Amino acid sequence: MKSAPKQFLPGAGQLTDPTGPRSSRGHDGLIGILRRNASDTVWSSLETLGRVVALGVESTVGAVTDLVTRRFQWTETLRQTWYLITVTALPAVLMAIPFGVVVSVQVGNLVHQVGADSMLGAAGGLGIIQQGAPMATGLLLGGAGAATIAADLGARSIREEIDALKTMGINPVHRLVIPRMVAMLFVAPLLNVLIVFVGVLSGYAVATGIQGVTPGSYWATFGAFASLIDVAISFAKASIFGLLVVLIGCQRGLEAKGGPRGVADGVNASVVLSVVSIAVVNVAMTQLVAMFYPIQVA
Repeated sequence: MKSAPKQFLPGAGQLTDPTGPRSSRGHDGLIGILRRNASDTVWSSLETLGRVVALGVESTVGAVTDLVTRRFQWTETLRQTWYLITVTALPAVLMAIPFGVVVSVQVGNLVHQVGADSMLGAAGGLGIIQQGAPMATGLLLGGAGAATIAADLGARSIREEIDALKTMGINPVHRLVIPRMVAMLFVAPLLNVLIVFVGVLSGYAVATGIQGVTPGSYWATFGAFASLIDVAISFAKASIFGLLVVLIGCQRGLEAKGGPRGVADGVNASVVLSVVSIAVVNVAMTQLVAMFYPIQVA
């Protein structure tokens, strides 16, 4: 029996056997490609995390230094603060109302089946204060704040304004990043308070107007379970989420390259990374809070 003829592939420079183990070679090649892609993704993620942490440390130290030396950019900080308030205040109210209603309805249906309608105030209040308001604050700032910051700094980067600042001896972190970070840290707790206020009121309106809960029992259980520690935890979460958002937005904006397409990629990456980071950090903080400060009657 004759063996299959060997073929010569142009440009290959050698004879190849068409009956060779193509499937095994293709399988090994696919596994190698997947391994390389996974390894590159992990290392790229770690490098990005390192740059964000370094930017955060530099910004924090720089903010303290600027305040001590009276070189802090107050005008830029006030401008960024006002802009963040104008783009997030109304969406925060519109998000808090349905959120409070949904929490009240879902929890109300459950507690009604066990005959604990008076506990609706505690469940709704804790859900909004500890979880709903900080998450809504982070998502709003991540959607509006991170996208705006990344777009602004990215446009400056591709127009070589960042390089021009460095040439003139001006540190872009002190001139651009620190004012935005301080503005975000100022707006995040205010936005959190607004969402808590509107969310609790909307939940109260649904509980007393539709579900038949008396106002006295609602506020009594709310005050029995909610405490100042819960409010402090809510503020801490909102501030940490705001810090994550501003650092990610600044980092992606300052590293934008490749023209308008690079700016668009930076904006998209900043929003996605902000949302994912907020979700991961919220889970970690919730577990820590449950370990050290379990829910109890005040």
